[in-house]
Amino acid sequence: MTQGNLTSDYDYIIVGSGSAGCVVANRLSKDQNCKVLLLEAGGSDRNFWIRLPVGYYRTIYDNRFSRSFATEPGEGTAGRAILWPRGRIIGGSSSINGLIFIRGQHEDFDDWERLGAHGWSYRDVLPHFRRYERYQGGESQFHGGLGEFDVSELRVNNPASEAWVNAGIEFGLPRNTDFNGQTTYGVGRYQLGIGSRWRSSSASAFLHPVLDRPNLTLISRAQVSRVLFHGSRASGVEWIQDGKVFSATATREVILSAGALQSPQLLQLSGIGPASVLKPLGIDVRVDAPDVGRNLQDHYQARMIVRLKKPISLNDQVRNPFSLARMGLEWMLSGTGPLTVGAGQVGGAACTHYAKSGRPDVQFNVMPLSVDKPGEPLHSYSGFTASVWQCHAKSRGHLSIRSTDPYDQPTITPNYFSESADRKTIVAGLRMLREIFQQPSFRDLWDVEVLPGPAAQSDAELWAFASSTGGTVFHCVGTCRMGEDKNSVVDSHLRVRGVDGLRVIDASVIPLITSANTNATSLMIGEKGASLILGTT
Repeated sequence: MTQGNLTSDYDYIIVGSGSAGCVVANRLSKDQNCKVLLLEAGGSDRNFWIRLPVGYYRTIYDNRFSRSFATEPGEGTAGRAILWPRGRIIGGSSSINGLIFIRGQHEDFDDWERLGAHGWSYRDVLPHFRRYERYQGGESQFHGGLGEFDVSELRVNNPASEAWVNAGIEFGLPRNTDFNGQTTYGVGRYQLGIGSRWRSSSASAFLHPVLDRPNLTLISRAQVSRVLFHGSRASGVEWIQDGKVFSATATREVILSAGALQSPQLLQLSGIGPASVLKPLGIDVRVDAPDVGRNLQDHYQARMIVRLKKPISLNDQVRNPFSLARMGLEWMLSGTGPLTVGAGQVGGAACTHYAKSGRPDVQFNVMPLSVDKPGEPLHSYSGFTASVWQCHAKSRGHLSIRSTDPYDQPTITPNYFSESADRKTIVAGLRMLREIFQQPSFRDLWDVEVLPGPAAQSDAELWAFASSTGGTVFHCVGTCRMGEDKNSVVDSHLRVRGVDGLRVIDASVIPLITSANTNATSLMIGEKGASLILGTT
């Protein structure tokens, strides 16, 4: 599908219409004298379940909307391969994610600056966060009120979720009324990427409203196979559509916004990557860049599930046709209720005894339901789930292409828990969740700990549970690391080292994973990346 004026020459070519790519396309195409081509491997996002907030539950593993990449089995996952679904659709992963809108700790971005990403401290990036945000609470020191991306407060009141927050306070954590404000520390309600009723994706916020611009062309179901070069300068891209090969030229820049898995894959397919990987595949080495595909990071979560005594779980409500009807009516009339929930209703950040300088090292994600994974039936009992992940894992993974076929997924080795400190922290986080469940506000609501179960008491038993049952929180980043050292893949202006006219603008440039969900940060990278191109930052 092509929308816009198809030619062979453009000023900018953007690969990937995901969280960052849609923002970049919007900002660059504001100049009517600038021709922009946006290429997307997936198809249309015009689908009810994509737009309905709670629809992520159906779409995230649906191969019509996402592509599930399988990691290599590892010791940290008890020999299991973990599936990483990534959005293969207009809007990318912002069209299928769990909607939680949280930026992370201020110190996360100050760490980027410390590691050599000059101009990316919290003070530097806050204006870019605020620029794209339309927060329902309006403009403030921390929030934007005039942007395109809708952010709302939680619009459902579940008594078990509220009891969990109160239990967290009784445990000793402060109430946090705004995780995007001064700090992420404490417990409270999450903000979500939702408008009046529908999901706010990067496509709905930044792309669809401007697709009538005559200088912006979108081509979907276009699998980019490589970046083309004229000498040392990126001159265009080649893609495959319906079995045919096409190409277009870029007179100014080629921009990779294909995500943390496929931006490094495209660099390697184009001859930019570790020579030790490229040469055996017969790829001419344009730039021997060993760090392309390295520095891979993700959040890994372990879930605790308890059985509630009363039918106040979503597990109970979805089995009741009258409750389902009430949910639909509430959503249609007021844009509130269970159909507006994301992958977490409440949660928070806390410090285990391994935390340094009082900075939270674990994040909690809490839902009044239980299920094995999205897309599968909810459990038959009245379930309640609280998960924990480590904010600043020390383990690092890597990925590399295994063939010259652009449709072939790269080899993904996350190396979860290869550092012993990570194992200790997630066990400590599970123990904290147990203590919160035992606080006065919550302890009388449940009667059975389903997972990990009362048999898991020692550190070794809790670690065995986490490694054998946990999984991704869908936050892979870092594989085209930004910095000013010679080994970084891109510099602080997101320009790929060793060539001209090529940038990477997506979550792959993150040098150190943020402590919380990554979509808000990916949008910010798109905003700031576009301003770097335009010279307005």
